[in-house]
Amino acid sequence: MNLFVKSEKQKLWLERLLKKEQKFKEISADIDERAIFPKENIQDLVEMGYSSVTIPVAYGGEGFKVYDMVLMQETLARFDGSTALSMGWNLGVIGEIFERKLWSEEKLSFLAKEVLQGALINRAATEVQTGSPTRGGRPGTKAVKKDGGWVLTGRKTFTTMSPMLTYFLTSAWIEERQRIGFFLLHKDLPGLSIEETWDVISMRGTASHDLVLDHVIVDDSMLVELPDTPRSEKVNGWLLHIPACYLGIAQAARDYAVFFANNHSPNSLNGPISQLANVQQLLGEIDLELIRARHLIYSVAAAYDDELYRKFIKNEIGVVKHTITNSAIKIVDKAMRVVGAKSLQRSNPLQRYYRDVRAGLHNPPMDDMTIKKLALSAIEEEEKRKHPSQRRMD
Repeated sequence: MNLFVKSEKQKLWLERLLKKEQKFKEISADIDERAIFPKENIQDLVEMGYSSVTIPVAYGGEGFKVYDMVLMQETLARFDGSTALSMGWNLGVIGEIFERKLWSEEKLSFLAKEVLQGALINRAATEVQTGSPTRGGRPGTKAVKKDGGWVLTGRKTFTTMSPMLTYFLTSAWIEERQRIGFFLLHKDLPGLSIEETWDVISMRGTASHDLVLDHVIVDDSMLVELPDTPRSEKVNGWLLHIPACYLGIAQAARDYAVFFANNHSPNSLNGPISQLANVQQLLGEIDLELIRARHLIYSVAAAYDDELYRKFIKNEIGVVKHTITNSAIKIVDKAMRVVGAKSLQRSNPLQRYYRDVRAGLHNPPMDDMTIKKLALSAIEEEEKRKHPSQRRMD
């Protein structure tokens, strides 16, 4: 048990995940080298009930909060980053839907039943023309009313875990309502297909391919969300699954560097390189980054789970993601300095970690948006503190 394990339920689920550690680690390099989706890993997690842990107890799930999810996802990412990030989206989407009661009670019960039976879900909201939905662009995907249902046409990018998703929670512009809606699309709907476009150097196994919708007809009941405001304007602690994943990868890099330092003994030394001052400096700096990052994410997750404190959270979710993503990059870089040129060998896991953590820079929210929000919040707070006569005239 470590400092951040707070309950018997957490301990039990960590033990279950740790049973998969060796298996997942053994195929992680192959997943990356061949850019294949870790289908067996995901299936293992589904069969052990992990894919449904963020469903509330009242609906038959484990009732995991954000803190619980972060703890599990960090652990899973130490085994394989692509597996963790893929499953993280499913857990986060489910957690947000039930926490905010985004759907009707009937549809929530339907979703719970489906997920408990093995269904997987992710949002499909990003497009080439609009970029990340957090930037507020209008979807190019359109939904047109016809014969009591809807016809959807468009293309989505970065649809993580696409080969195994049962449902795609897809954003579309509804012209007649002049607003964005989210439709729940089953994978077997005619006109729905996956185009295998994911060809990148980071997180190669997430299969974040394009979702193609060619006049997909869906029942009116599958229009499950009509948000009044952009989702990016609402605080969503479930997005902490993203930095949790990169924190786990950074920990894996640290563990490898420490192991190497303790076991690599060049003939110019009387012992391992861990006795060298420069190596100890790097290892110490790595753990400094990890401790700082870990306390940040878990303190924010705990505050978010506490309804008394959640209302005070404004920019902390973005700050956690910004801090941990950039810390993970520093940690892996320092780990590679410890290991030296061997870290560049394709057979060495550090080069994979190095590429994978950089993907975090492009997950929402983006660094520039986080910094801008912090600045605007500071400016707004100062304006509120002024006497009315001192405020700027617009």
